[in-house]
Amino acid sequence: MEQQARQEQASPETEARVRESFRRQGLMTHLGARITRIAPGRVHIELPGRPEVTQQHGYFHAGATSAIADSAGGYAAFTQFPEGTEVLTVEYKINLLAPAVGDHLEAVGTVLKAGRTLTVCRLEVFGVRDGRRGLVASGQQTLIRVNPA
Repeated sequence: MEQQARQEQASPETEARVRESFRRQGLMTHLGARITRIAPGRVHIELPGRPEVTQQHGYFHAGATSAIADSAGGYAAFTQFPEGTEVLTVEYKINLLAPAVGDHLEAVGTVLKAGRTLTVCRLEVFGVRDGRRGLVASGQQTLIRVNPA
C-alpha cells in the first residue's frame, strides 16, 4: 500500500515544474483555480464557487468548467514530458452532462496515451458539495509537446 502511494506521487522536480508553469497562467489565477493533486499522468484542479464564475442561472459557467478541464489535462500530459519541454493543447472536446453545481468544481486530467509528440488525455469535471462528487462534464483532449524557442 505504501509503495502504491509513492508511485502515485509526482517527483518533487515534476511537481515544482508543474506548479511553476501553473503559477504563470493568468486565467487560472483570475478564476481562482488551484492545483490540488499532481501524480504521474494525472492532475486535479479545483475551482471554488463564487459569483464571478457562474452563468445567469447560478451554475458554474461552461467556460470556467472547460478552462479547468483543459488545464488539468494539459498538466497531466506535462507530467510525462521531459525537462525543458512545454505543452500546448491541439484540440479538445467536452460534453456538459449536468448543470455544474456545488461548493467547488474538481477537474481531473488523466493521460490515456503518451506519445513522443502528441498525448491524449481524458477530462472529467465533478461538482462537489458537502464532500459528494457528481460528474458534470467529460471530454477528451490532444496535446503537443513543444520545445521552447
